[in-house]
Amino acid sequence: MGRYTGPKWRIARRLGCNIYVGEEKSLKGKSILDRRPYPPGQHGREGRRKLSYYARQLMEKQKVKFYYGVREEQFIRYFDKATRMKGRTGDNLLKLLESRLDNVVYRAGFATSHRHARQLVVHGHVLVNGKKVDRPSYQVKPGDVITIKDKTKEIPDVKKAWFELSDKRGVPSWIEVDRENFKAIVKAEPTREEVEIPVEDHLIVELYSK
Repeated sequence: MGRYTGPKWRIARRLGCNIYVGEEKSLKGKSILDRRPYPPGQHGREGRRKLSYYARQLMEKQKVKFYYGVREEQFIRYFDKATRMKGRTGDNLLKLLESRLDNVVYRAGFATSHRHARQLVVHGHVLVNGKKVDRPSYQVKPGDVITIKDKTKEIPDVKKAWFELSDKRGVPSWIEVDRENFKAIVKAEPTREEVEIPVEDHLIVELYSK
């Protein structure tokens, strides 16, 4: 199955969680979930059925997949790598996903959303240590300097994200930003505590460990 590109808030309602927290439309999305606290579709108003334990595991996985915009096969590769790392597998998995270049571009404030960040990377607007990197899955590491091309700085959505939206949603402590020079520095590895969406990662680990 390809990457989901349909209506965002349909997915948020299905999962019962604002997985697009922090994005430009987060306030609108929050009100939608308040007004329609039930799944989309013809029978959504009947309410949410009690989920089985397996269904809960699947839902937690879906939250993470949709938030970071990764496909199933990519997710499995991240999980396999996380199991080979020292420490808790769930923490490792989320740290790997947080370290994706497209996520760092978004969390630093260059883009209005994860989709926008991915687009900037794929179209060659993003530089890592002065070199163009067009792979959204590129893993950043402490010490990496993220910048964008000079022409990109004039794009209205980029300027809006950098100077307006990023202050509202905040920047994680492991990223240092230089607003004047459109620069972000990865100071340390991502922290589990600063992952934006609420997720029970142990359920994901149990799901893939069967």
